[in-house]
Amino acid sequence: MNDSRTLPPAAIAAQLLLCMIWGLGQVATKVGNSGISPIWQAALRSIGATLLLAAWIAWRRIPLGERSDTLVPGVIAGLLFGLEFVFLFVGLVYTTAVRAVLLLYAAPFVVALGAHFFVPGDRITRNKLLGLSAAFAGLVLAFGDRLTLPDANALVGDLLCLGAAFMWGATTVLIKASALRRAPPETTLLYQLAISAVLMVALSYAFGEPGVFAPTPIVWAALAFQTVVVAWASYTVWFWLVSRYRATTLHAFTFLTPLFGVLAGALLLGEPVSASLLGALALIAAGIVLVNRA
Repeated sequence: MNDSRTLPPAAIAAQLLLCMIWGLGQVATKVGNSGISPIWQAALRSIGATLLLAAWIAWRRIPLGERSDTLVPGVIAGLLFGLEFVFLFVGLVYTTAVRAVLLLYAAPFVVALGAHFFVPGDRITRNKLLGLSAAFAGLVLAFGDRLTLPDANALVGDLLCLGAAFMWGATTVLIKASALRRAPPETTLLYQLAISAVLMVALSYAFGEPGVFAPTPIVWAALAFQTVVVAWASYTVWFWLVSRYRATTLHAFTFLTPLFGVLAGALLLGEPVSASLLGALALIAAGIVLVNRA
């Protein structure tokens, strides 16, 4: 691993591209929801990404490590991962992609709080406390903007997206605190994708979703983007970067993802961006920077 705090230009370009891809993820989900039921869309995404990842592991002959000590935390991580995307995809039926990406990026602060209690040596520092305070203020500002609107379903969508952030953060803390932290990253991702696929197929049938109801080219393109680019390729590149460079240096870029997400929602979907949302974006981005510098 390269311990330098400075990334080479190629790594910076790759990280910027990843932030843009992740920012576009909510826009693609919103488009996909127009033709595929939300939980079924999430299930198809996980199924496709599982097959791609399995093929990649077989082709590269990547060792998956011992399964005995990772099975239980791996299954739990997969269930949390599945619930994260159930909440997110259903939430995007009711709220905008702009708001979803802001609320989803409350996850780093869930990680900071959870790690303080469950990960030895990962305590809340002054910078982390300042970051958590800034993020909380940003969330209050975002919800205050929503509470002035008459649509109660939109508030439900926001709460579901915040629930997705909690599940994402809980998954990360579990990985940090369990045997998964010593497992190859492909093992952890395979658990998450495969278990979540089973969970979401079951939930989709349980809720009686119609499945694919308006299969237009743009809907299929959105699903393909989520499956191939987001759930498989971007995570594979991310793990490659993490294996070679300091994670703290890479995480310093994550504040750009909600920025790209807000821009994508506004430019591609024509979603409104109020002054309150811009203020919330600034506070949450500042909080992410502070937490990752701690």
